[in-house]
Amino acid sequence: QVQLVESGGGLVQAGGSLRLSCAASGRTFSSRAMGWFRQAPGKEREFVVSIRWSGGNTVYADSVKGRFTAFRDNALNTAYLQMNSLKPEDTAVYYCAAGLFSVAGQAYDYWGQGTQVTVSS
Repeated sequence: QVQLVESGGGLVQAGGSLRLSCAASGRTFSSRAMGWFRQAPGKEREFVVSIRWSGGNTVYADSVKGRFTAFRDNALNTAYLQMNSLKPEDTAVYYCAAGLFSVAGQAYDYWGQGTQVTVSS
């Protein structure tokens, strides 16, 4: 069993930065890929990034490539999403998830509760 708790969301101006954290409990954290997804009001959930358990491989959505960076510290059971050059269209609830290395939400077994990110123009 893995439990995930996101933090670090908030309100930021366009062009600013935020770092999201996803703290995991459970001994299987380091063996699972971590994914970040987001959902804006009235829109479907959207893939953001997936990072392998080793941290050596990542895949990003085109919309965030070059601006967002995912990394993880398995010793701390924590995954991170560094978000730079934020745009108003990045406004959404951000979720972390643990599972298989994939862009598909169905590949992830465990989900956090989400953290709100709001980017003002």
